[in-house]
Amino acid sequence: MELENNTQISEFLLLGLSEEPELQHFLFGLFLSMYLVTILGNQLIILAVSSDSRLHTPMYFFLANLSFVDICFTSTTIPKMLVNIQIQRRVITYDSCIMQMYFFILFLGLDNYLLTVMAYDRFVAICHPLHYTVIMNPQLCGLLVLLTWTISVLHSLLQTLMVLRLSFCTVLEIPHFFCELNQMIQLACSDTFLNNVVMYFAAILLGGGPLAGILWSYFRIASSILRISSTEGKYKAFSTCVSHLLVVSLFYCTSLGVYLSSAAPQSSHASAVASVMYTVVTPMLNPFIYSLRNKDIKGALNVFFRGKSLKGHFLRSTCDCSLNA
Repeated sequence: MELENNTQISEFLLLGLSEEPELQHFLFGLFLSMYLVTILGNQLIILAVSSDSRLHTPMYFFLANLSFVDICFTSTTIPKMLVNIQIQRRVITYDSCIMQMYFFILFLGLDNYLLTVMAYDRFVAICHPLHYTVIMNPQLCGLLVLLTWTISVLHSLLQTLMVLRLSFCTVLEIPHFFCELNQMIQLACSDTFLNNVVMYFAAILLGGGPLAGILWSYFRIASSILRISSTEGKYKAFSTCVSHLLVVSLFYCTSLGVYLSSAAPQSSHASAVASVMYTVVTPMLNPFIYSLRNKDIKGALNVFFRGKSLKGHFLRSTCDCSLNA
């Protein structure tokens, strides 16, 4: 097969989730609905945290950052997918593909690290409650978020530069709905040994490391909860971790499902379908998981919208009085 230098490549072809014409309208409606719900739900979380001073705590600070990252995460892939379905053209330029891959890796890493930071926050809150405000001070919280961004940016930049060195074959079909790193490496005609080494080493170090940190945090949390004498105290301590545990389980189980499906033979389509879970479904469900059982979030949103309603009523009353005068 003829090789082609990567600087001469103009575009890739994204095959998407299905090539059946009758399914395209259904897929468009489904993913558009999920995308809008994701944007709205995560924006409401950010709005609630920013508008209520009672939520200006480390736990909700990290939650607002997670919601922002989830909005960016889904916006990296879904809009392009919707445009391709609508115009019935699956082409993505080489530059756009590289940029999409860069931002996808960036926000995926941020999701991973923020969940780890949130686990540490819960560990300090339950295992060291008397020192919580001292340990989780604003400076440390800001530093932890800055650290997650720094690691994610550097990792994404490294993976992108590694792909830029590759040459690709004349057949440039990506069996996915976005430019996924592993799929692009498999398309290359040049030697990909170094790319695979870096990719799997990063997955073990930057994926397995945070997961180990989360497991360690919850092991310590479980040990502390078991030492609490009252049932009410145990329930109260555990209830502060339930939402985070559900999000972590959903994120890591779906991510693991993608890697298991990609390891199976004839797995390209299965991997693309499995990727929908952690790229679309998980960011969409996060706001519901954190808000449905959280009285503080619901209370903040009620106060915000009630205040908006009262303000609108006051403005209308003022206008009516002015007209009558």
